[in-house]
Amino acid sequence: MSNVIHTTLASAERARRAALEQAEHSGEMEGLHVTPATRSDGDEYAAGRIDIDEFVARGRARYGLG
Repeated sequence: MSNVIHTTLASAERARRAALEQAEHSGEMEGLHVTPATRSDGDEYAAGRIDIDEFVARGRARYGLG
């Protein structure tokens, strides 16, 4: 893998992880907590193993939000 591609992928992962951390912090400010299962899904999303649609679908399925 070229350095440019590797750098771009690492940058995208950092951006996804930062967005997740910001969302988690916002939720905590409202009294919510992230479950280990949701955090695991978030880790998969941040790493690029699943896309945002799959991440949302898993959360919706977990909480019965068809």
